[in-house]
Amino acid sequence: MAYPLKRPLDLALTLAAAPLLLPIGLGVALLVRRKLGSPVLFRQTRPGLHGRLFTMLKFRTMTDARSADGLLLSDAERLTPLGRFLRATSLDELPGLINVLKGEMSLVGPRPLLVQYLDRYTPEQARRHEALPGLTGWAQVNGRQDIPFSHRLELDLEYVKRQSIGFDLKILALTLPKVFGAAGVRSGQNVREVDDLGLHQDPS
Repeated sequence: MAYPLKRPLDLALTLAAAPLLLPIGLGVALLVRRKLGSPVLFRQTRPGLHGRLFTMLKFRTMTDARSADGLLLSDAERLTPLGRFLRATSLDELPGLINVLKGEMSLVGPRPLLVQYLDRYTPEQARRHEALPGLTGWAQVNGRQDIPFSHRLELDLEYVKRQSIGFDLKILALTLPKVFGAAGVRSGQNVREVDDLGLHQDPS
């Protein structure tokens, strides 16, 4: 269960950072519009608190390039140099602050994964949805994309059980050097490389 000051902390930190982040976000939006065209934002339905669905926002990082038969190319083939930079620096996540302001996400919490995984979690793994999803989290500062799904979910559950204002501030402090060092970022990563639980299944 979230601690009482979690929502006020999210709002206070987000609004305090707004004068710095808003100009950066506008600059990124202009770059995306110039390099990739419209839409500037990537929208995807993800499960939030208690599995309730919401629309997660990010800056777009990929083209809509398709093969000769009209099928979308792989993520790695559609990811642009600008997209790689945005992902490496986590600048693609800036629109997620809108989700935070709306109360759909928190600054800190388990990362919102795909809706298709919902019915594949064990009851214990599903407890990751007992906390608001976050822009960063305990798994993100302990390996991010370098660690398999099984360990990510273990870290998510540890966060759910330990969440407190002190723990959130610790994770936020650990996030900054990870972001600046692009630690654990694998642009265009094939999910199968880290999905040791069989959660991801490509649509047929």
